[in-house]
Amino acid sequence: MPYSLVIFDLDGTLADSFPWFLRNVNDVADRFGFRRITDGNRESLRHAGSREILKRLEIPLWKLPAIARHMRRMKTADLAGIPLFPGAEAMLRVLRDGGITLALVSSDHEANARGQLGEAAQLFAHFDCGASLFGKSTKFRRVMKRSGVTPAQAISVGDEVRDIEAARAAGIACGAVMWGAAAPNALRALRPDLVFERMEDIAAQLIVPDRRPD
Repeated sequence: MPYSLVIFDLDGTLADSFPWFLRNVNDVADRFGFRRITDGNRESLRHAGSREILKRLEIPLWKLPAIARHMRRMKTADLAGIPLFPGAEAMLRVLRDGGITLALVSSDHEANARGQLGEAAQLFAHFDCGASLFGKSTKFRRVMKRSGVTPAQAISVGDEVRDIEAARAAGIACGAVMWGAAAPNALRALRPDLVFERMEDIAAQLIVPDRRPD
């Protein structure tokens, strides 16, 4: 069955936000009292899941809401410096014009998400933002209900281990991009349903021939 709903992550999937994160995360670490990310631990963290990252950086769960609020405020001030990846808007337009419903589920605020997407925001039928670190699966289910699709008709596309885990918890397929925060080998080890090496691979793999726009 071809997918009729594609649920995208934003940061690291559509938006090139990882450089911004690395520039700012250690100031946040100093403010909230967790371990800094260094040249020595950065690559190993890219191979770890979210819970393991929290453990290694010594971030207790009770601090996460405050850290998330602070980073959202910082990001609001820096949106102009966080571009979409090249080809992202064109890819989204091909999917939408091919009859696929697009949704965005992000841990960021919807206003930030729309600001980052710019004109591409109009291509999305649904936004469900403000997801907690481990709360995406609930939002996936909510978006499916709004769209009126079954789990078999939906796929999520993200760049982190937690995106794959959330998709499986929601009973939907998962696609992993190889250009985001997590190391490609870490994502491949979880055997996602689809792997995207390049931005243009997303539309190429998700649009069946008889649904391609003229």
